[in-house]
Amino acid sequence: MIRPEDVKALREQTGAGIMDCKRALEESGGDVEKAVAWLKEKGLSTAAKKADREVREGVISSYIHHGARLGVLLELNCETDFVARTDDFQQLARELAMQVAGLSPSWVSRDEVPAEVLAERQAEFAAEAERDGRPADRVPQIVEGKLNKWLESVCLLEMPFREGCRVLCRCQNRSAFPCRRGQHSSHPNRKIPVFK
Repeated sequence: MIRPEDVKALREQTGAGIMDCKRALEESGGDVEKAVAWLKEKGLSTAAKKADREVREGVISSYIHHGARLGVLLELNCETDFVARTDDFQQLARELAMQVAGLSPSWVSRDEVPAEVLAERQAEFAAEAERDGRPADRVPQIVEGKLNKWLESVCLLEMPFREGCRVLCRCQNRSAFPCRRGQHSSHPNRKIPVFK
């Protein structure tokens, strides 16, 4: 028998829905650690299912830098208008617009970088490593490290966000912002929204 106190504690720990917490505890035989792992697995599979959904709602946000010499117009989409109207989602759009204005990314994700640009950068980094006299067996690792560092500077989803920004935006986990009722959150054990 699953106690309501256990469900409440698991919900507070993970932010998942009440029924999800109850089901997780039932599946794990009351073991909280196994329930957390079950919820995490369920959340990731749910996020993968939602990845192909069409997002039709959202907001358009703008940022105009002082002096009006630099501006960004950003469209951020989501699945429902309920999410789009939340203060957290609006704040996310503003912070992303400021991020784009401040760092001028060339691409949204590393998947969008053309193959010829990647090949050109890899050749450049390999030549640089050889010129510096690096051992030949270490060159591929050096090239990979430099390429990843370069991608962090030109891809929005790879960039570290400015200090003070609550938003994490990484391509791997597509985390976002905390919302009500555990529907969307940056917490790794909660359901994850998908932004396109």
